[in-house]
Amino acid sequence: MHVTHASDAPAGPTIDFDAFLAVDIRVGTVLSAEPFPEARKPALKLTIDFGPVIGTKRSSAQITEHYRAEDLIGRQIAAVVNFPPRQIGKFLSEVLTLGFTDEAGAVVLFRPDLTVPNGSRLF
Repeated sequence: MHVTHASDAPAGPTIDFDAFLAVDIRVGTVLSAEPFPEARKPALKLTIDFGPVIGTKRSSAQITEHYRAEDLIGRQIAAVVNFPPRQIGKFLSEVLTLGFTDEAGAVVLFRPDLTVPNGSRLF
């Protein structure tokens, strides 16, 4: 039996460069991470520093398969910072933390391989 993975999906429709630029993806450093037991799917609550312009934002991330809260402190991650906030239970998730799924469907975080200034924009 063949299991469908996100890697099996075809490329999305062609868009122009302005549509790409409308999605504001920035890098930030995780300041704190804690379990989110109230979430329907296992998740962590992250507080992320996106630098002086965007500031500190919070995110709920379903990343518990590969990451422990204490190991994320000080790690840079990428997130979409211009989606509207999303209420998840009593927690307001302000940014969408980005990742890819592995073969088993667990999330692997998207991050720069070298340290860059917090708030740097993906282009």
